[in-house]
Amino acid sequence: MLQSHELPEELNISLGSENREFAVKGTLAQPVIASVFSIISGAGWLGFTFLLMSFFIDPGFVKDAIQSFTSPAAADSVEGEKLGYVFFIGFFGIFLSIGFYMFFKGVISMFRSGGYFVGTPTRLVHFRKGKLRSCDWEQFTGDIIVKGNNKKGNITLVMKTGKMVRSKNSSRFVPDLIYIAGTEGASDIEQICKKRIRENVPIPAN
Repeated sequence: MLQSHELPEELNISLGSENREFAVKGTLAQPVIASVFSIISGAGWLGFTFLLMSFFIDPGFVKDAIQSFTSPAAADSVEGEKLGYVFFIGFFGIFLSIGFYMFFKGVISMFRSGGYFVGTPTRLVHFRKGKLRSCDWEQFTGDIIVKGNNKKGNITLVMKTGKMVRSKNSSRFVPDLIYIAGTEGASDIEQICKKRIRENVPIPAN
């Protein structure tokens, strides 16, 4: 657990005289598995896009495509051919952008610090790069996932807030999550969080 002098000055000012039941620094912005999943998804998306592009790398394909959507005259014109190439570059550019975004998002998150987390009797405070987020304990559902041990582990806190994700035939609620990843004393922090959440939200005792 961190002491007051180890916390950023802005965070100490915000906390004031509040009792600090735990203060830790998350070594990662999110669990490693989430970063790896993003990297694999991005790599898979890029692989699919490059495979798809390989079927279109044919000098006569652009001309045939333009002819299918317009006319033979447009396909034979220089301007028509240029517009065809612009269309396909833009089309595959979107797919490539999505893949690179997922891939590099995962890579960057592997090296991004999770920031500071401080638990008080009334709230959980998260501070990272000058930005402070305060969540009252009553905003959490009481569902806590802990992976690892008390020496070093990951904590996931489930919140009542979130968003509805719609699929073709149904919709489901996806809650917001707060990750305290790669921190010391994970089991102790879990017990403190459960105690404070229980005081505000009745949850079944384990």
